[in-house]
Parts: sequence; C-alpha cells; structure tokens
Amino acid sequence: MPNAISGFSKLSKSEKIDWLIDTYFSDKEAARNLVEQYWNTDEHLQKLHDEFIENTITNYYLPLGVAPNFLINQKLYTIPMAIEESSVVAAASKAAKFWLDRGGFKAEVISTEKIGQVHFTYDGKFETLQLFFESIKSKLIEDTKNITKNMERRGGGILDIELRKKTEDLEHYYQLHATFETLDAMGANFINSCLEQFAKTFQQQAQYNLEGQLDIVMSILSNYVPNCLVRAEVSCPIEDLKSKDISNPTLFAQKFKQAINIAEIEPYRAVTHNKGIMNGIDAVVLATGNDFRAVEAGVHAYASKEGAYKSLTHCKVEKDIFKFWIEIPLALGTVGGLTTLHPLVKFALDMLENPSAKELMQIVAVAGLAQNFAAVKSLTTTGIQEGHMKMHLLNILNQFEATTEEKEKIIEHFKTNVVTHSAVVEAINNLRLTTND
Repeated sequence: MPNAISGFSKLSKSEKIDWLIDTYFSDKEAARNLVEQYWNTDEHLQKLHDEFIENTITNYYLPLGVAPNFLINQKLYTIPMAIEESSVVAAASKAAKFWLDRGGFKAEVISTEKIGQVHFTYDGKFETLQLFFESIKSKLIEDTKNITKNMERRGGGILDIELRKKTEDLEHYYQLHATFETLDAMGANFINSCLEQFAKTFQQQAQYNLEGQLDIVMSILSNYVPNCLVRAEVSCPIEDLKSKDISNPTLFAQKFKQAINIAEIEPYRAVTHNKGIMNGIDAVVLATGNDFRAVEAGVHAYASKEGAYKSLTHCKVEKDIFKFWIEIPLALGTVGGLTTLHPLVKFALDMLENPSAKELMQIVAVAGLAQNFAAVKSLTTTGIQEGHMKMHLLNILNQFEATTEEKEKIIEHFKTNVVTHSAVVEAINNLRLTTND
C-alpha cells in the first residue's frame, strides 16, 4: 500500500508524473512513454490543456465524429459528436438520413429560465421572515448590479426572487429561490455570484432588522431546470415510413408506439431507453464544450418529475399520422467556459455555424430524438445487436491487434454472418491458423 503524499498539487508536472510512475508502475518506461505519447507536440496547445484542470499529467482522447444530413427547421446541419461507444454516430446519421426525405426535424425552445437558491435556516416566525424579505427584496437585487449590468445590457439578468418555506420537510429550513435569464451563456458563474451576493446582503440585513437566528447554509445554482425547456419532433403519414427495412409501415408504427408506451410505464425499460437518448445528447454537449454531467442530472430528474421514472420521448399514431417527440430541460451555453478556449470546441461550434444557446438547445434535443428513433426502430425490427455488433467488430479486432489484411477478410466474412465476440475470436484464430499453414 503506497504512502500518502503531502503537497502533491505544488509539484511540477514532471514531478507529479515521476511520483505516480515510481509509486504505481513496475514497467516505468512503458508507463512514461504512454503518458508522453498523448501530449500535444504544440507546447502552447498542451499548456492550454494542462491548465483546464488541476494535476494534469496528459490528455485523454475521445473520438470526435460527425453525423451529417440533419434537417432541423428546414436548415441542414452536420452535428459534431464526441463519444467512445460504437454505433452511436452511425445510428444518429442513419436517423437523420431517414427523416431527411420525410420533412426533417422540427424544434422549438419553450422557455429558458434557470434557477439558483440560497439555502438558510431561521428559528423565528415565518410571518416575521416574510415581512423582512419583502422589505429587502429590492436591495437584494440592487446589491448585485455590479454583477448583472453586462448581462442586463444584453437582455438577461435576474427575473425574480421568492422566499420559500420548507420547514415541513426540514426543521427551520427556508430558501431564497431565484430565477435567471442568461442568454447564450450557460450562466453557472453568473448565477452563483448573484446568489452569494444575495446571501451576504440577506445575512447583513438580518443582523439589524430581524428577530431570531438566521444562518446561511449555502448558495448554489440548480442543475434542475424544468423551465429551461426545448421540444423536438418528427412526423409523417404512416405510409411514408415504408423503407428498405420497414415493409409494413402500419405494423411498424404500432410496434414503435408500444415500445415507447412500455418505456413510459416501466422504469427498468425507461432507464435504458433514456440512456440511449443521452448517448446522442451527451455526445453533442461534450463536443460543444458544455457540462454533460449537469445536463444528465437535470434530464433524469425531469424524467422523474411525476413521481416515477419515465421515458423522455413520446409517440402518437392517429389519423394515419405518425408523430414522435421529446421535451427536455437543457441549460447550455455558446459563450464562456471552453467555447473559446478549447480549439476543437470552437471547431465544433463553427461547424454548427456558431449557434445561439437556443439554437444549440434545439440541435442537442434533435440529436437525442434521432438516437432514440434509431434505437427503437432497430429494437422493433431487426434487433439492436445486429447493427451494434457490426460497429463493435473493429474494436474486437483491434483487441487482437489484427492486421489490415486480417480486418478486410474478417469484415467480409461477417457481412453474411452474425457478429458475436466468440464468433470473431474463432474467425481470427481460424484465419491465422490457415495463414500459418
């Protein structure tokens, strides 16, 4: 068991790597070569990456792919996706091409309100607290003017502050519940700065004007944004669903709707169903320099808003029309953060023609809907594994360090055979035996 280290963060990058390698690796040369292999040869660019986070030792790569042919509100997009999972980009591209000839995707932003809270305790009467809050509410807002002036100049800022009583859930617990408009910025730093100023003013004023003990617990934005909503949908006459792998569009539409209905009432299915949606959403969120963890947390909370975890997508089949849609909360930004710092994030946003935050919300929602359509379509027709395992084939071959010639022969073999891990292992072993003979 290694000893604890003191002052690690104060070590230089090379000293940190020396300590890690000396402490944890037997093949020190191989470990060092691997770490250095992923450094960027451009020293300025590498320094930029080093300073994104603390204790950086190297870069961790994810593939950046693109899914073309997305027609969204009658505008064509090629969507960037950063993800390691096989078949996600292929599935999104396939769904985009399917709907390209059927009117494309329609998307709209319903609302863009974001939330932050000051959490505090108070042991006096609620009525007294309510009167105090009403008397200083304007001062709370006034004291943030140095923080909000630039945001207000662009049309955003603080929308409202409410006092919320939560003592039925937790003794003496109250909130200042604030709503914000942050325009093209995700707004986390802006919101947190406002909240901390609210807390400071609130605490100071309470000392002189409020009976009872008031203590600030914490001030923090919420990643649950049920009023920062975007909707995306596709629809077409049922007969237009007919394609190479949909010979009976009426039956397909019925089965597809049944699959969505199951995800709406069965949490075990809904979790996997929504995970597939997030394959598409997270990939675009990550490629555009946004916080996919915050998006995940908010989306899954939204899926549970009615007291049970449910599907994020919905389907309707009526009057010979097939309609499929998603409505989700997305707090995204196209300015600030990594959007101008990370060269590939800037590249991704340029590819999307530098969208506003609202436009990016629509693009991301469409990516999630497309991913889900592709998955449910596969599940209700050929099955999910046929397409997924064919995409996974190269990963298996790379595990066995297959040569280019071996890959070509085995890929050709599996054009007419079912791909499983064991079948691929058997095929490569047989090929090598034959070659050696």
